[in-house]
Amino acid sequence: MDIKAIHHVAILTNNYERSKAFYTEVLGFKILMETYREERQSYKLDLAINGQYQIELFSFPEFKERASFPEQKGLRHLAFAVENIDASVAELVGKGVDVQGIRTDELTNKKFCFFYDPNGQPLELYEV
Repeated sequence: MDIKAIHHVAILTNNYERSKAFYTEVLGFKILMETYREERQSYKLDLAINGQYQIELFSFPEFKERASFPEQKGLRHLAFAVENIDASVAELVGKGVDVQGIRTDELTNKKFCFFYDPNGQPLELYEV
């Protein structure tokens, strides 16, 4: 096996329009392609950051809730690299996002913080 990179992360939402607005208007992802699949009554939104395909946002009429605590088994959280965490947090707060306090990673001395998407998915900003 010769894995080169992570291709994308798939996120399922129960409120497609709200999540679409969050990932594009709040976080700044660009839409590569939006597809409505009639047979599934489902949207698939391909999103990119810095020209790289990163997230597939899905809607399904019959979704199942999943616990979303950072210590829950499975995907713990999705982290986004930022150059200036203070400015990034201020921008999120200015857009009405509830952001937890900025902390420092005891192993790397880098700043990070957590917040949630409209579905309760834990997200992290990590200063690089």
